[in-house]
Amino acid sequence: MSRIYPAASFKERVHHQVEDVHVPPSVLTVWKRSSMSFQGTDGFTVFDDRGILTFRVDNYSRKNCCVRGGLVLMDGAGRALLTLKPQMLSLQDQWNAYRGEEGFGKNPKSSRVFTMKSGSNLFGSRNKSEAAEVFMGGPTSSNSAPDFIVEGCFRRRNCKIRDCSGELVATVSRKRVNNSVLLENDVFSLEVQPGFDLELIMGFVIVLDRICGKTFTPILCS
Repeated sequence: MSRIYPAASFKERVHHQVEDVHVPPSVLTVWKRSSMSFQGTDGFTVFDDRGILTFRVDNYSRKNCCVRGGLVLMDGAGRALLTLKPQMLSLQDQWNAYRGEEGFGKNPKSSRVFTMKSGSNLFGSRNKSEAAEVFMGGPTSSNSAPDFIVEGCFRRRNCKIRDCSGELVATVSRKRVNNSVLLENDVFSLEVQPGFDLELIMGFVIVLDRICGKTFTPILCS
């Protein structure tokens, strides 16, 4: 079986902290599969451009779409980075992110990092091209402008994340092995522009998978 992450280049990249040196985007390969590799589980395994495990989400189920639990984004060593939980009784498909595992505490709002809402609701979205909106810390009012927007179709692995000024933050695209081989949607590329937090953007991607992705039923769940 061929490796799904990019092979390391022959020459290791050397980054110098000099202002006039161009810093390239960070390119992650996202595999929509739990690193635990158990049947009946769903998750993410994420590699950097050297093939090093960078992020993972392990062992969660989508059996019941109405009663959904939280997900935990971890680093490669298993340290909890973000807890991602759905907002119940919301007109939009909405998820909230919290620091570490604090989202499972008694007062998670104090540690909320962001809120993501689907781009459509019962009354129509602001912009039909928007798949989702992100509010850092959560929206302050019903009319507050989002800090980030997601354009395009995540389900087809063809979308862009932009900040409130329209600057490109990250791109999700199909994973291309070479000019003639394009991988299926369970393996895709996430390219993040310099200066943006990889952990935060990966949190966006996990929530996008929930609010924009196809319904998934684990194989061995009864």
